[in-house]
Amino acid sequence: MTTLFWVLGILIAFALLVIRFYRPLGAKNNPSVLDKAAKQSIYKNGRFENQIETNMHIPFVAMMGVLWQFMVGGAARRPKHPLPTASFHTDQLTKPNEISFVWFGHSALMMNWRGKLILLDPMFGNTLSPFPWLGGNRYSGKTPLNIEELSIIDAVFLSHDHYDHLDFGSIQRLKNKVKHFFVPLGVSAHLQRWGIDANVISEHDWWDEFEWEGLQIVSAPARHFSGRTINDRNATLWCSWILKDATSRLYFSGDSGYSPHFKEIGEKYGPFDWAFMECGQYHELWKAIHMLPEETVQASIDIRATSILPIHWGAFTLSIHSWFDPIERVVKAAEGKNLRVITPMIGEVVRANESNKSYPIWWKTQRSSDIHTIPLGDINQ
Repeated sequence: MTTLFWVLGILIAFALLVIRFYRPLGAKNNPSVLDKAAKQSIYKNGRFENQIETNMHIPFVAMMGVLWQFMVGGAARRPKHPLPTASFHTDQLTKPNEISFVWFGHSALMMNWRGKLILLDPMFGNTLSPFPWLGGNRYSGKTPLNIEELSIIDAVFLSHDHYDHLDFGSIQRLKNKVKHFFVPLGVSAHLQRWGIDANVISEHDWWDEFEWEGLQIVSAPARHFSGRTINDRNATLWCSWILKDATSRLYFSGDSGYSPHFKEIGEKYGPFDWAFMECGQYHELWKAIHMLPEETVQASIDIRATSILPIHWGAFTLSIHSWFDPIERVVKAAEGKNLRVITPMIGEVVRANESNKSYPIWWKTQRSSDIHTIPLGDINQ
């Protein structure tokens, strides 16, 4: 018994040391500073809350059922072969009078806004773990972007501090190239611990409106949560982003469950020419924080979007649905809704002025090879 206590004590001490000194985990925030900064969001007892009640409790038996399905397989939760990617070079995003963007899988995007190079949730790592040797690998093997080729990134926008959106390794490779970081309240602490000067970071609350380089920016609500360790849930804020100028408007949803904030955003700032909308890693058990594809379509209608690019899929497995389920369900749900769903290949450049361009069902061949290896009834679990 004494030996057991010693072992447990050593393990607990080791875990505390890792949390305290392992830099990829991020930094602890100062609640007193956030308490003063949080004016529009809901901040109580050192924790942020959603606009509406968001119950994230999953019954133990139900959670065990999900874990069992993860272990035994069933649906094609990841492709058997690396997903194809388009050939990409940053020179494709340099036209000064153009709005164009490229999706790198999951929620990582690069955008040229009339000569300004912008990154949204630039997670370019191969795994979602703070420990690179743990976690499932990216479906495409790697992104078609070579960060070392980049010279200057005008701005990085982060939606929240989860590992699949804020990646230590990616930030380390980018930090000396970025002119400015825009983040929700509290996320600055992580970046500063990783060596980024506080002077190039701006923290924002929900509904903050500000101008940057001729662009009007709004930090808008989302329905989600935050945290990087076992004891910091909701210690930082999460958000969505709006970028607009005199002629164009774009919305980036970040991670979010469906809620009235989408309609509120549409009424205040819509219509939107383009929207990057979360669609993937969902389940009925946690739909409060990750939309189902049909809700993605409704949220897009709520914000009054003309065209949407589904994100948060095509890179990692965080739920038990098949890897192609998000895109197929959202495309089907959008039929007859006067909503254009664009489906570029990873690394393919989308130009805003090509509003009539059609995109092939590039995932179909890979899907077909995977679907024949599983029982048909398991595909959409």
